[in-house]
Amino acid sequence: MKKKLLFVCVENSNRSQMSQAFAKIIGGENVEAYSAGSKPSGMVNPKATAAMKELGYDLSQHESKSLKEVERFAPFDAVVTMGCGDACPWMPAKKFVDWEIPDPKNMEPAEFNKVRDLIKSKVSELLSSL
Repeated sequence: MKKKLLFVCVENSNRSQMSQAFAKIIGGENVEAYSAGSKPSGMVNPKATAAMKELGYDLSQHESKSLKEVERFAPFDAVVTMGCGDACPWMPAKKFVDWEIPDPKNMEPAEFNKVRDLIKSKVSELLSSL
């Protein structure tokens, strides 16, 4: 049975987008992954696209979405927030997880990639726990 995951951050332009991508990469056919933002920026950060391209994933096909746009896919097996606190409203889910991950939007590429790699390991751990 496929696991349905939702990754949420404020702008849906960096952390949640990369989390969604890693869930698809690592989970493959066993995962349906979505991402959204409490205040979506309307675009995926080109830095995130470049960071994921280094790993062979094309993030340019992703779009920045609001929570309203993904609520039709609920309920989720897990909703993961990226440390956005009160800005992340409730979604129907079996499990809620908050990852205190810094927003890499203004980081230099090397630091940005450290956040990307942290997200990859967190997604891997999450998928193992489900």
